[in-house]
Amino acid sequence: MKAEDPKTLIITGGASGIGFAFSEHLALMGHRVLIADLHGANEAAERLRKAGLQAAGVTADVVKEDDAAAMVAAGERAFGGVDGLVNNAGLFTTLALKPFDQITNAEWMRVMEVNTLGPFNCAKAALPALRRSGRGRIVNIASTVPIKGPPNMAHYVASKGAVIAFTRSLARELARDRITVNAIAPGFTLSDGVLQAQLQDRIGDNARTTGRCIQRDQVPADLVATLAHLVSDGASFVTGQTLAVDGGGVFL
Repeated sequence: MKAEDPKTLIITGGASGIGFAFSEHLALMGHRVLIADLHGANEAAERLRKAGLQAAGVTADVVKEDDAAAMVAAGERAFGGVDGLVNNAGLFTTLALKPFDQITNAEWMRVMEVNTLGPFNCAKAALPALRRSGRGRIVNIASTVPIKGPPNMAHYVASKGAVIAFTRSLARELARDRITVNAIAPGFTLSDGVLQAQLQDRIGDNARTTGRCIQRDQVPADLVATLAHLVSDGASFVTGQTLAVDGGGVFL
């Protein structure tokens, strides 16, 4: 289904896994997408352009203010403006599962840096463009783990809880600018990174399937329609919400 009123949307971490599924789906709907990632952004954008879609790529580290500013400038340069930001970049698949007292300060702060400072930097950089748009959208990718509280990943759980809290605060602050701010909370998803790290073999059946109403593995395609709705004009009265998309593993 094509978007009724296409937007220019930045997707951080958009070159692979869930991020690329987001980028591809939004582009197929007719949106203009800027893929921002540490690696492979231009190659991912080229794949979409070869399919006749509107896409550009930019190399960006979301924890660096200058990179976040350059990312937004690239979107404005390529497409004449920016209407939405999808804060998808985050650390998960490279993390070692361990008791909280074995997590070093450096590990804790690195997760917080990428998963919380990253969305903060990108939202701050995008704000002037989103204000100019008059129909700005910010969608933060959270997780169901702050609701479930699984053990051995305290740094990740805490970081995604912060993303949900940030979403709520920002929604109140930016409503006057006609900018909506929402979050999507996926369950455990068989993304490329998860499969490469073989996390599905270590995470346990309860997280994967048996703890859900719909007892099957979650895949990136399960998330794309929710994102498409939240960036749409039809979602202009939805803000501050965290939507769990996990097959009924949690009820919010």
